[in-house]
Amino acid sequence: MSSATAALRRQVQVCLGKADASLGTLTYVRQGRREHCAFAYDSAWLANTAGFSISADLAWVPGHQAHKAASAHDSTFHGAFADTAPDAWGRRVIARDHAKRRQHDASLPALTELDYLLAVDDFSRVGALRLHDGDHAWHRSVPQGRRNTPPLIDLGSIFEASRAVERGQETAEDLRYLQGKGTSLGGMRPKCTVVDEDGFLAIGKFPSVNDTRSVTRGEVLALKLAHQAGIDAAAARVVTLADVPVAVIRRFDRDADDARIPYQSAASMLQASREDERSYTEIADAIRSVGYAPAEDVRQLWRRMLFNLLITNVDDHLQNHGFLHRDRGLWRMAPAFDVNPFPDKERESKTWLSEQDGPVTDVAVLLARAPYFGLDDTQALKVIAEVVSAVKGWRQIACSRDVGLRASELDDFAPAFEHPQRVAAEALLRR
Repeated sequence: MSSATAALRRQVQVCLGKADASLGTLTYVRQGRREHCAFAYDSAWLANTAGFSISADLAWVPGHQAHKAASAHDSTFHGAFADTAPDAWGRRVIARDHAKRRQHDASLPALTELDYLLAVDDFSRVGALRLHDGDHAWHRSVPQGRRNTPPLIDLGSIFEASRAVERGQETAEDLRYLQGKGTSLGGMRPKCTVVDEDGFLAIGKFPSVNDTRSVTRGEVLALKLAHQAGIDAAAARVVTLADVPVAVIRRFDRDADDARIPYQSAASMLQASREDERSYTEIADAIRSVGYAPAEDVRQLWRRMLFNLLITNVDDHLQNHGFLHRDRGLWRMAPAFDVNPFPDKERESKTWLSEQDGPVTDVAVLLARAPYFGLDDTQALKVIAEVVSAVKGWRQIACSRDVGLRASELDDFAPAFEHPQRVAAEALLRR
């Protein structure tokens, strides 16, 4: 068998949280271009009275459970593992670094999906899953007492390295500096994980060289408005670096004692392929099946749909909705994150309202579907009133010290907040 077709097989031990409870073994196999994996729970974890299934696509049973990507756009790994892998920006940094190293060492093998999964720092890996090869050295860890995740004060240096990558002018030193600092929460935009001034993990999101408006301030604006609209949203603020606005967004998968909280995206919860059209009614069904507080969360989900429509947050794909484990296999909706106004896009959600209704585009259709989310007409109109009231104040919040948009920049965002669907929502309140 040639080296080109020889199978690569590697096992990774999986643990959970700060206590390092052993969960099981992840086995990765690559044969040529084909990649797949299997996971088997440890018998001790299956016997643990506090144990639970870490991923919706991993049944609570002994034995190996295989997984392969449903499409070219899907992950090789089970959902909860895929949720911890680097996002598009992180993959870009990893691939650039690998390409530079291959220029000096042609014997370096091509990157595998396992390489990407293991390239995230253990300290900042999203959720509670932790990975090691059996010697209990966590993947991408640093010596005891040190952290590879930088403090907030290093944001300026990280921004400069990120800007160099965007421009294709990065040095090997830039790439080494960025390695491991990525996150699975996000997309192609430049960002990094940092330790905030109070010691909590946060995500720093930078302006892109391609931005035509202040996207970072826009995201903080959206999250501030979400709080005012009664939505549990990630805490966010703007930090300026020599007039460069960076959005600093608090991570929600750690608690006050720095304990790690298990996480699943809605995509993992629904076992959804990126090529499928999935719906909010399906998310509501999943919440009712495994939710810790299902009635409260499905009502919150409807409120978020309405808010997204009224601020034109149309990047609401399933990876941008998440769940945090609460107790013995029961999950709560995670705080809202990756919420952005898109003034230059059609007001049409990526995730459908239902199979019958298609994307969320109309507040009247949302109101008609409110009973599915546990809201009668009176309750739904009360939510509309609260969300409309918050969104109507967007200009004041935008110009506040917390967000810092200039009055001259408001016109760039106005179409996201001031549009016929907001007028329609206000009309519903007058009927």
